[in-house]
Amino acid sequence: MSACDDEPVNGSDDLSQIPYIPEAYINTIPNGLPQLPFTTEDPLTKEGVQLGRHLFYDPILSLDSTIACASCHDPRKAFTDNLAVSPGVGGTVGNRSSMTVLNTAYFYKGLFWDGRAAFLKDQALQPVENPVEMHEMWPAVINKLKRHPNYPAMFRKAFGINSKSEISKELATKAIAQFERILLTGGNSIYQKQIRGELFFDADQQEGHDLYFNIDVLIPDAECFHCHAAPLMMANDYFNNGIDTVTSLDDFKDTGRGGITGVRFDKGKFKAPTLYNIALTAPYMHDGRFKTLEEVIEHYNSGGHFAENKDGFIRKLGLNRRQKQSLIAFLNTLTDTSYLQNPDVLSPF
Repeated sequence: MSACDDEPVNGSDDLSQIPYIPEAYINTIPNGLPQLPFTTEDPLTKEGVQLGRHLFYDPILSLDSTIACASCHDPRKAFTDNLAVSPGVGGTVGNRSSMTVLNTAYFYKGLFWDGRAAFLKDQALQPVENPVEMHEMWPAVINKLKRHPNYPAMFRKAFGINSKSEISKELATKAIAQFERILLTGGNSIYQKQIRGELFFDADQQEGHDLYFNIDVLIPDAECFHCHAAPLMMANDYFNNGIDTVTSLDDFKDTGRGGITGVRFDKGKFKAPTLYNIALTAPYMHDGRFKTLEEVIEHYNSGGHFAENKDGFIRKLGLNRRQKQSLIAFLNTLTDTSYLQNPDVLSPF
């Protein structure tokens, strides 16, 4: 708990005189991507998105006001931090890499590398109290928000609360989830423009495309699309991709999905994130062990390490040097940073 938890809330507790007239937020779905999973529980409003945006970028959520959500999810780094593992309050570090939050609104089978949060609002709850991240307690955060000169009015405008006493972690995380649902990408990538006939791949990009999707019978299958399927270039599932050497399923240093489900066969499995902007999000894998895309491709080309639950598509691929470079050329066509042109996405501070 913060030492100031018991301090009185400044100003009147009554917020009912502030107008509550929420406006629907029109979320622009990138061209070529599907509609978002529909939710009636927390519809997007301009006021909710703006509250979530402020909370996402505000280090007030952390114990010492040094760490914000954006510290590990920087929009100019494709909402990652380009670190193998991220420092939290006091410089403490965990054992996993920060996954991009771009297109996470499409995840309907869990969030985080291990899927431990069911929905975006559940995901937003956890970093605050994680001792290697924000290292704060939600009651202390709520008291800070109640005393803030601006947040009570923003909560009123977003959710219609009548008093500061109604500010809660549930409303705070709903707002953050609303903001994260507008963090979408892919429609202005070279890949999607090529699909629409607005431009054409060069020879390397085309070969990489054919390798990725197993299209050309005259070249090897790179087997990428099974876990990173179009149009989202991801999967709502978890896989062991053979990056760890273990003698049994009980030997994984990080048990991944198995640590959540308790199912032995899930040990060592992790979520397959979107590959949009993959060229911008190094290092790679759940622990950031691979520094470059070249290292990633070399791993998959090798067939990985054996485990009972290693995915069947992880096998020796037989790609030659040119084909590996062509595959990387295609992965570079998945870059789309046009979300940076949306002021609602960027920091309000």
